Amino acid sequence: MASDPKYQAWFESLSNPSERYSLDEIVYTDQGGGLLQVVHDVQALKRHSADEWKQIFDNRARRNDWPYGSGVWGKKEWVLPGVSDENVVSMYEGHTNLFWAERYGRELGLENLWIKLCGNSHTGSFKDLGMTVLVSQVKEMIAQGVDIPAVACASTGDTSAALAAYAAAASIPAVVFLPRGKISLAQLIQPVSNGAIVFALDTDFDGCMEIVKQVSERDGIYLANSMNSLRIEGQKTVGIEIVEQFGWEVPDWIVIPGGNLGNVSALAKGLDLLLELGLIDRKPRICVGQAQAANPLYLAYQKDFEVFEPIAARQTVASAIQIGNPVSRDKAIDALRRYDGVVEQASEAEIMEACAAADRTGLFNCPHTGVALAAMQKLLARGVIKKSDRVVVVSTAHGLKFTDFKRNYHEMNLEDMAPAHANPPIDLPARYDDVRDRMLREIDLRFGS
Repeated sequence: MASDPKYQAWFESLSNPSERYSLDEIVYTDQGGGLLQVVHDVQALKRHSADEWKQIFDNRARRNDWPYGSGVWGKKEWVLPGVSDENVVSMYEGHTNLFWAERYGRELGLENLWIKLCGNSHTGSFKDLGMTVLVSQVKEMIAQGVDIPAVACASTGDTSAALAAYAAAASIPAVVFLPRGKISLAQLIQPVSNGAIVFALDTDFDGCMEIVKQVSERDGIYLANSMNSLRIEGQKTVGIEIVEQFGWEVPDWIVIPGGNLGNVSALAKGLDLLLELGLIDRKPRICVGQAQAANPLYLAYQKDFEVFEPIAARQTVASAIQIGNPVSRDKAIDALRRYDGVVEQASEAEIMEACAAADRTGLFNCPHTGVALAAMQKLLARGVIKKSDRVVVVSTAHGLKFTDFKRNYHEMNLEDMAPAHANPPIDLPARYDDVRDRMLREIDLRFGS
C-alpha cells in the first residue's frame, strides 16, 4: 500500500520556518546548528473534524489491520504519513496501560493518581515509540535507493535496546555507543542479543554523543538519537494516548522524568496537535523531574530559564538520565513555558525511597520513574499539586531492567542510607516450626492492626 498523498510532513527549522527539508533528506540540524522539528500540514488534517479523528483512532486501536493496531501507527496521519505501509517497522508498540495507582495515591493523600506504564513495551521502555518511526523512515529511504550503511545511537541503555531491536527486524545494521560500566547488565544485553555492533566507551553519555555525531557527519551513518526529530514524532503519541485513555479528557498534571529532554518536548508536541485540531480545549501542566546528580534543566529553571549551563553529570541510580548536556533543552524549555511547567529534582535517597514505596503497592518501578514520583511528591507537599488533581506520572521503563539498584536497596547495601522499606529475604532452616513462628510474626508485624 502506498503512502497517503493527502497528508504531508517535513523537517523545519525551529528558528526559521522558511527553512524546510524533505523527510527523505539526511539532515539533523538547521543551517545555524539548531534542532529541527517535523511539521505537518495541519490544514489537511483539519479536513476531518475532531470527532471524526477520535472515531478513526478508536476504531483502529488494538486491531490487526496493519499497521494501525500500533499505538503509534494508529495515528499514522499525525506521525509519518509519507511512509509506505510495507516499510513500517512495528512491534505494535504503544497502547500501554494507564494504571490507576489507587492504593499508592491514597497513601500519599492524592485522590486521582495514574501511572502511564510505557515500560510495558517490546524492549521495555518508551523509546520504542520513537524508534519505530525513525527505523521505518530509514527503511523507506533505503527502498528509494538512499545509501545508509547503518543506523547508530549513543545511549545510556534504553535507546540502544530499541534501536537494536527495530533495526534487526528491518535487517538494517545498527551501531550503539554505551558508556562502559554505567548501564545495567539487562540494558547491555539487549542490543548485544539483537545483533547490534556494541561499543562500550571509556566516557559518559555526553562523550558517546560526541562520537556518534562524528560518525554521522563523516561516515554517513544515520543518527538515531532524539536530536533526530523523527524520534519525537513517535514519542509524542504518549500525550495523545493518555488523553485518549481518559475518554479524551485532559488530566491536570503530567509528570515526566527528563534526561536528554526529547520526551518533554515530545509530550508537549502531541498535546499541541490535540489542541490545534480541536480534540481538547485545555492544557495540562507539565512537571519534569531530574536526578539531583544530573540536573541542568532544574538549575536553569531556578533562574527562570534565563541561562542554561551544561554540567558534568554525576553518577546516579537513574542512569538513563545521567546527562549533563541535553540536546533537546531548547525544545523542552519552550514546552515548559507554554504548559505552565515546573522542574523539580530528587536526591538519590528520594529516588530509591519513592520507588520502594510505590513498589510496595504493586508497582515495579525503574529508577527514572522514581525521579518522577519523588518530584510529584514534593509538588504535592508544597500544595502545587492539589489533592483533588488528576495526575499522570509517566513511567519510562520497566523495573526488570534495573534490578541491581533494587537488590542493593533491599539488601541494605547502600552507602550513607538506611532504607525505609527494605525487605530482604529471610534465611531459615527448612523446619516447619521455625518457618511457622517467623511467618506468623511477620504477618502480624506487617499487616496486623
